[in-house]
Parts: sequence; C-alpha cells; structure tokens
Amino acid sequence: MQERMIIQLSSPLNRKAEVSLLYPIIQGINLKCFTYMEIKVATNGFMEELGRGTFATVFKGILASDDGKCVAVKRLDTMNKSQKFSPTIGFCNEVQHRILVYEFMSNGFLASLLFGDSRPSWYRRRDIALGTARGLFYLHEQCSSQIIHCDIKPQNILLDDSFTARIADFSVAKLLKIDQT
Repeated sequence: MQERMIIQLSSPLNRKAEVSLLYPIIQGINLKCFTYMEIKVATNGFMEELGRGTFATVFKGILASDDGKCVAVKRLDTMNKSQKFSPTIGFCNEVQHRILVYEFMSNGFLASLLFGDSRPSWYRRRDIALGTARGLFYLHEQCSSQIIHCDIKPQNILLDDSFTARIADFSVAKLLKIDQT
C-alpha cells in the first residue's frame, strides 16, 4: 500500500496537491535508497560486469558508506513494469535509473561451479542441494505469502562465501492465495 500525504503548494491560488511517498519507511526493514551517483561511484562507473540477463546487467560494487561491503548491483535495462524484486540492501529509482543493490555472492552461480573446470565434491553438491531445497520449502510453506519461483535452475542459485545456496531471480515468481495449491 502506498502512503499519500497532502502538501501545501506556495502559489497565489493556494492549491493543495496529493504527493505519493514512493518509499515509506517500513518498520523492521533496513532498505536504503541510494542515489545514482552513489551507485556509479560504488561500481567504479559500472566497470566490473558479473552477469547479464534478459532485463538487467549485474555489476560488482563496493559501498564506501557501509565499511567497504561488496555488493552486486543490478541495473535494469528495460522498464518492464511486471518485474518483481527482492532487494536485500537497497535500490535507486531516479527518473531513468532503476537499480537494485544486493549482497555480493563471492562464489557466483551454481551453474559456474557445476559446469566449470573444477567440479565440487559430492559432499558439497549435497549441501548445496539441501540448501536449495530448504529455500524452496521456505518459499512454498513457511512464508506468510507463499511464493512459487517458477524458474529454478543452476543459473538462478547463487553461492555465498561458505557455499550456502541462495535462490535468486524472482522475475517470474508467483504469489499464491491462502487456499491455492
């Protein structure tokens, strides 16, 4: 739900205008609104590309404002209004710049690990599979609004520093109603 407020315009007609607060503060969520220039500086002018998809390009960045924390910055190439997001750190939504800022996953995509030169051990593969299953179980059964991802594949599973699986790319996800299966 979008908050609205009435502000007084300084004009001779003394009219009132309704203004949308696009990013109201939500209790319990630490979501930062970055300026485009902050993100441009963090990515060194969008220099280090991590990946590219249908609607976006992902770059590596370092947040000076967050003690040098590494992030993945997703720059949306198209203005597709149907895209669904799960930003974890923040975003930028200045006129033509739509950008999402995520935690940086140092071990990249599961696809790179599975189909690369060095194959992970069966123990590591099992742990990644179980982690992915736990993520899907959470989305399907434990979320207050159940989510069906609709595009689980090795290219949409990211691995953090300790190879913990993280489900990514919710662009075709569906929310289920309470009585829906």
